[in-house]
Amino acid sequence: MKRGKKYVEAMKLVDRQMRYPISEAIELVKKTSFVKFDATVEAAFRLNLDPRKAEQNLRGAIVLPHGTGKVSRVCVIAQGEKAKEAEAAGADFVGDDELIQKISTGWFDFDVMVATPDMMGKLGKLGRMLGPKGLMPNPKTGTVTMDVANAVKEIKNGKIEYRVDKVGNIHAPVGKVSFTNAQLIENVQTLYTQLMRIKPTTVKGTYMKTITVTSSMAPGIRVEEESFKARNV
Repeated sequence: MKRGKKYVEAMKLVDRQMRYPISEAIELVKKTSFVKFDATVEAAFRLNLDPRKAEQNLRGAIVLPHGTGKVSRVCVIAQGEKAKEAEAAGADFVGDDELIQKISTGWFDFDVMVATPDMMGKLGKLGRMLGPKGLMPNPKTGTVTMDVANAVKEIKNGKIEYRVDKVGNIHAPVGKVSFTNAQLIENVQTLYTQLMRIKPTTVKGTYMKTITVTSSMAPGIRVEEESFKARNV
């Protein structure tokens, strides 16, 4: 794959064989970002998991201490008082049957969907549309709940979802290049701590194989896992 000139120049700043302490890795993420917009910073964890085993098919959500730099558009499927609570909490779109019908015609102008349990039966018919886009509400990520107000507030404040892919990796946004180093470090550490906390007991050998941080279109930078432990995370 041919790389652009700016990417090649950024690569010269990175030692691909080295695993950098998290503080140095974040510094390099900023130095290697060459796009003209405020690039998204991502963390990728290569884990020793077999997603075919139910207990190792990790999925969940967590609120990052400093958010992601993006305010998600939240769609809530609820009725009655719960719909009013969602609106008061700042949901962008709220509705029941009419909104479900609108989505069924191909409308997807939102980033996250929250639903009350009683509406999941009606949403089920949209599973083939919502599932592939990662928009189907799920109890594991806190998006199927009666506490719609809290769900909306958490999402607006930087809640992210994580899910292991078919080869055992978890990728997630952890902020923007414009964030301070300390904010980015704390966000990555928070996600690292969560993944360590939910480590399946059936995992044999090394659980966390590699940790990489990168920004939009820039090269990946490997992180030394010990640097998280040294910060008492």
